[in-house]
Amino acid sequence: MNTPFLLDESAFHARVEAVFAAIESALDADGPGIDSEISGGILTLTFENDSKVIVNRQTFNRELWVAAKSGGFHFRFNGAEWRDTRSDEPLEALLARVISEQSGIVMSITI
Repeated sequence: MNTPFLLDESAFHARVEAVFAAIESALDADGPGIDSEISGGILTLTFENDSKVIVNRQTFNRELWVAAKSGGFHFRFNGAEWRDTRSDEPLEALLARVISEQSGIVMSITI
């Protein structure tokens, strides 16, 4: 599963900003009809059907949390990539899956 990898606060925030930028870049390329907004460390994706996926930084835990219709997911950086703390699914794969489930748009996200 997830191997602990300690990021200091500055490195954590830099990695989260890179994740948010990668998601927004993928939306610009493949996500017509998906609106994104970053506010207070929270990235909200809103689809044409008004459903949402929320990506939230959890600084204390050094985690990214994703809230979607299919559930809530917690991700930690393992030194190479963000992985779900329960299933070990990569963040990229989970985001592509939940975006497709909620919006019908198939897209690829590279973080």
